[in-house]
Amino acid sequence: MLHRLSLRVLPSLTLAVTEDAVRKQKRLVMFVPGLAAFVLYRAAKYVMSVGDPITLLALSGLVSAITAVCAYQVGRRLSLRKMATVDGTFRLFWIVGWVGFVYGVQLSLLVLALLWLVGYDYGLHPDGPAMMAIIISCTAVARDAFEIGHVRFLQAAGRPFVTFPDGVALRRLVSESGWPLARWVLAGLVACGFFATVMASIAPEPVSLMAQVAVVTMVAGAVTVFAYFDGRERNGGWMQVMTAAGWGELLKFWWWPGLAFAATYYLVLIGALLFPLRQTNPSVNVLIASAGVIGAVMGLYGYYLGHRRDAEDRIRQEVPASLLRCPFVMGILGRSGIGTRPAETAVRATLENSRQEV
Repeated sequence: MLHRLSLRVLPSLTLAVTEDAVRKQKRLVMFVPGLAAFVLYRAAKYVMSVGDPITLLALSGLVSAITAVCAYQVGRRLSLRKMATVDGTFRLFWIVGWVGFVYGVQLSLLVLALLWLVGYDYGLHPDGPAMMAIIISCTAVARDAFEIGHVRFLQAAGRPFVTFPDGVALRRLVSESGWPLARWVLAGLVACGFFATVMASIAPEPVSLMAQVAVVTMVAGAVTVFAYFDGRERNGGWMQVMTAAGWGELLKFWWWPGLAFAATYYLVLIGALLFPLRQTNPSVNVLIASAGVIGAVMGLYGYYLGHRRDAEDRIRQEVPASLLRCPFVMGILGRSGIGTRPAETAVRATLENSRQEV
């Protein structure tokens, strides 16, 4: 889900995909695959067992993979053959495999886990959860693939983007960063694992899992905030930068994307344990390990997003400092023309000269 975080945390990407014309087209792009997924599900339930989680996840992944390449093509505004030539087969495989199949399976597990938490068990009543898992994952994949295709279209047209949401910059950061990044991965691993252990010890068994989810996601959200500001300020003054941001912005970033995505990842793991792995009562050690993994991932992603935001700020100084996350005012900013105004032309040459350094 890193591409989703990048599209909603980095201002240049967010502004590019929230302009009015893009929003209108995106609604249609989401509606058509969602309707097609509903029709396909109604047909598939008569020829396969939607009550089997492996079958359901495979179907959801397949539908999402097809949706991803089609939605990316709409945003990219090129034929499939031309896309393979211009963008390369690696990027198309990434769209189909990662943004499509893997992301679709993750979202389906999230839906099943959420329904299980509120008492609607997929194992007992498979029809409704299965339909929701396929439709929701399909529409979300269509939205993200379309936005990525639109960003690629703008990039090919000459609009500069410091970061493309395909994970290449993350892999480069992991290979180059060393201890500054590793300490937040380790901090998330230890902190979330510790609090999961505490909650497993003190919370009554009927509410132990809920207590772990609540506490671990709050801790992971805090780790995300700290790692983000450390990534933004690589000269050791990240505490001062974080303090200057104000409690309101810190709370917003802690809530979204920190806590929200930590809870998402945790529920995806719980869904994987409950349904395809069929562990109806996951052991305490498995849940503690899952909590540690979530903390490590959020520390990694938080530092990465801060690092990319720092790179963007150093190249595009006109982006307001208040855009630390995806606030609801993005629509207003998109309508005002920020991100497409002539000032961008002035930084284009700087971007090209600085891309390798960043």
